[in-house]
Amino acid sequence: MLFPTFEYALFFLVSLLLAWGCLRWHAAHKLLLLALSYVFYGFWDWRFVPLLFGISLWGWIATRGIQHGARPRLWLLLGVLGCLGVLGYYKYSAFFLESLIDLAALNGLILPLEIDSPLLPLGISFMTFHAISLMMDALRGKLDEPVPLGDALLYVAFFPQLIAGPILRASTFLPQLRQAPDPARIDTSRALLLIVGGLFKKVVIANTLSTLLVDDVFANPAAMTASQVLLGIYGYAAQIYCDFSGYTDIAIGCALLLGYRFPDNFNAPYTAASPQEFWRRWHISLSNWLRDYLYISLGGSRAGHWRTSLNLLLTMLLGGLWHGAAWNFVVWGGWHGLMLMVHREWDGFWRTRGGAWRESVWWRWCARLLLFHAVCLGWVFFRCADFASALAVLERLWRGVWTMDLPTGPLLCVLAGIGLQYVPSRWMLRLQLAGVRMQPVLRGAAFAGLLVLIEVLGPSEPAPFIYFQF
Repeated sequence: MLFPTFEYALFFLVSLLLAWGCLRWHAAHKLLLLALSYVFYGFWDWRFVPLLFGISLWGWIATRGIQHGARPRLWLLLGVLGCLGVLGYYKYSAFFLESLIDLAALNGLILPLEIDSPLLPLGISFMTFHAISLMMDALRGKLDEPVPLGDALLYVAFFPQLIAGPILRASTFLPQLRQAPDPARIDTSRALLLIVGGLFKKVVIANTLSTLLVDDVFANPAAMTASQVLLGIYGYAAQIYCDFSGYTDIAIGCALLLGYRFPDNFNAPYTAASPQEFWRRWHISLSNWLRDYLYISLGGSRAGHWRTSLNLLLTMLLGGLWHGAAWNFVVWGGWHGLMLMVHREWDGFWRTRGGAWRESVWWRWCARLLLFHAVCLGWVFFRCADFASALAVLERLWRGVWTMDLPTGPLLCVLAGIGLQYVPSRWMLRLQLAGVRMQPVLRGAAFAGLLVLIEVLGPSEPAPFIYFQF
């Protein structure tokens, strides 16, 4: 069930009415949200609902052992290994078997193995991350009360974030389940603005770029001019941002209407002037998860200069592998890890020698442009299915013909997708305040009118959500 569809709109409207209708019975309210979340997931494939329940239950059992058992670290190890084992089977078993066969072939050994990749359940990475967060927060003492089974199940399965995030921390979401949401504290104006803005980014910008530019460029770069290939690379940078940030904006808005607060997941990432800043702005919940549960666990910056650089590289390599079971994702993660390492050396070098010029406006814009193009280079490997395809795109960019014959619609969408990130935040706050001052009837009419406008502006063929494959 996709967010920008009539089916989801109907499902969410019914869910909203039922959830607020039984608010006075708090236990029933949470049980209803859990049931609705399973219905939401089962709409894709009911066969995987037991998997969702099983990961959630296993995470809760390990958490209870951590909170009340004699050997909490053993419970954590068992819990994490169980979750990663399931994730590894569905997401990485075929990848590692294929790599083993290729490695054996390089040494002249032919392995008679037939690889049948299992169907990848939607959102399995997000389920796993939530279950691990539950266990880690319990071990670190961030959960001050025993976690009820129902709350643990709802934390992992809550439908607004289930398929594509943002990744919630158990220590921030579970306290919200202890008491019923307060209708008087619901920021309806912000929620509707997030939903409309998310739909515009996803339906109008991301879908248009996908159907009219990006898919064609990456499918057959040899048929394109160098200018079209470059626009296609920029288009994918704008597409993946608008696709993912738009989807999570809708998720945050829907959760807010239900009375629950999610963290922001994007903050104008293409305005960043350094790799560190980029990852503080891009997929913030994942960046923080990797930092707190992986980078720090590896030793962080406490184990010396070179060990810190190695920890950065390992974290990004594993972050790349998390996105997909293919070597191109490993290259993408390694590229970002290398950028983090190099910039850390660069920053340390100039920090000891002054370099006040690095604080100037002109240098920040130079740094933005350099970083944006470095990120776009990484997106080529992220988007392509293999090395050969990525090299074909880059070769055409290098050897192709440069012209000014560019499609107007996709060009405007690229400019909009990137330019939106430079809109001052105070403008969005003013829109939100204007919505607050509106009468409820006018607010609803404006919301409905914007939905119709988005439907008219968007392409007739919807593009799939990019992060469903992860």
